Amino acid sequence: MTRRARIIVWGASVLCVLVAAGLGALAVAGGLDRADKVASIVGAVIGLAGLVVSLYALHRSPAPGPVPPAPGPAAGTGSATVAEGVRSVAAGGSIGRAVTGDGVSLTGPAPVLPPSSGSGGGGGAAGSARATGERSVAAGGDIGEAVTGDGPRA
Repeated sequence: MTRRARIIVWGASVLCVLVAAGLGALAVAGGLDRADKVASIVGAVIGLAGLVVSLYALHRSPAPGPVPPAPGPAAGTGSATVAEGVRSVAAGGSIGRAVTGDGVSLTGPAPVLPPSSGSGGGGGAAGSARATGERSVAAGGDIGEAVTGDGPRA
């Protein structure tokens, strides 16, 4: 966390403590009815401030897009590794295990792949892979195991 972010978090924390202490003092000194009305207004203002902050953060965060090709010998030769879909996986070589699902529990080690003959196991030229759909998996070599679904495995 940057220094500026720490200052903002600490400032917001101190402000929340001061507001809570003020509402507590108002409840004791001014009565519960008046404290209830003030707390409603304060809650509405804080809710609106939270909405503004979340919209600002949403606007600032970069939109997900295609992953640029990895630099290396394959770049520029038309056989670059590309993963374009959300949670997609692409590898220029072999993949032992690729997991893109949520809540997946794996019990064993990744499968051991046989040595590649350089042809990519018949899956195209070694070093080329393109995964374009959501949670898609592509490899220029062999794939031992690809888990793309959610939840526990049967």
